[in-house]
Amino acid sequence: MIEITYEFWFDAAHQFRHMPAGHKYQGLHGHSFRAEIAVAGTPDPDSGFIVDFAELEAAGDSIRERLDHRFLNEIAGLESPSLEHLARYVWNELKPRFAGLSRVVVRRDSHRHGCVYTGEVSPVVATMPSTRALIDA
Repeated sequence: MIEITYEFWFDAAHQFRHMPAGHKYQGLHGHSFRAEIAVAGTPDPDSGFIVDFAELEAAGDSIRERLDHRFLNEIAGLESPSLEHLARYVWNELKPRFAGLSRVVVRRDSHRHGCVYTGEVSPVVATMPSTRALIDA
């Protein structure tokens, strides 16, 4: 199995309205994001390609155009635009077009944060400790 990747960058604003007043992520703020899309498979014996890079680039650039310099909360499916939801959004946009899509990584390099999404898994819901409890501690 071979995997090819394409990266694109975008700058966007968002906020997490569910966070308590005073939390640093509750207010409007922005980031520079880096997204990596990976497609795995066996190269075509004639072309030598898993996927034509031109197609992968066009698909990534189309997503970048929809996200770049936007308020992410206003994009359908990103009302709560966490890295997790961004990675899933990119996946959902690409999967119908690229059967071999193997992962989507979205990073905020300036914070050293990232999320890797490899498709749907069992429906385990993580629970986060109450932010209010963390602030009060």
